[in-house]
Amino acid sequence: MPTPPRTSNRGPAAAPENRRAILDAARRVFADRGYHAPLSAIAQSAGVGQGVLYRHFPTRLDLAFAVFEEHLAELEAIAALPDDDAFVRLWSRLVELTVEESAFVEMFLDARRNLPETDIGERLPAFVAATLPRAQAAGLVSPRLSVADVLLAQRMVYGVVATSLGAAQAKESVDQALVLLRPLLLPG
Repeated sequence: MPTPPRTSNRGPAAAPENRRAILDAARRVFADRGYHAPLSAIAQSAGVGQGVLYRHFPTRLDLAFAVFEEHLAELEAIAALPDDDAFVRLWSRLVELTVEESAFVEMFLDARRNLPETDIGERLPAFVAATLPRAQAAGLVSPRLSVADVLLAQRMVYGVVATSLGAAQAKESVDQALVLLRPLLLPG
């Protein structure tokens, strides 16, 4: 019986595709199993060894930052919009990300606890601060609403997601919670 052909180790030449495979796998695994999913599950899903994963991303936070950087860039782009409704768009997308990928919020929490020197804890408040005054001036949201209020509401949404039994219940429960929060967010 012939032995199967052996694939050669491509070494550094495979680094870019390994990195992409790790990021894709991490996004899937974090979405399915949460931020604290075993890194070995991510490596296995990516089809690489754990050593390869750790060469690219020495810590869980390094991996999470890379996975979620596109989300941060998206939120930053929304915050940079000159439109009066940029805050409304930012809030909507933030809620969507919280419901779809609670690991995104868990990464923020871990970074704030373990890497106090990072600016990640300042980025989201800065996005809100850049958009909220325009929305208030346009009458889209309550003039009483503060950046701290918005961040608290987002944490409340995360709490609903974290205590839900499955994605469908999370979405439904968040929708109900947002109905309750609406009088606080809207002008009047």
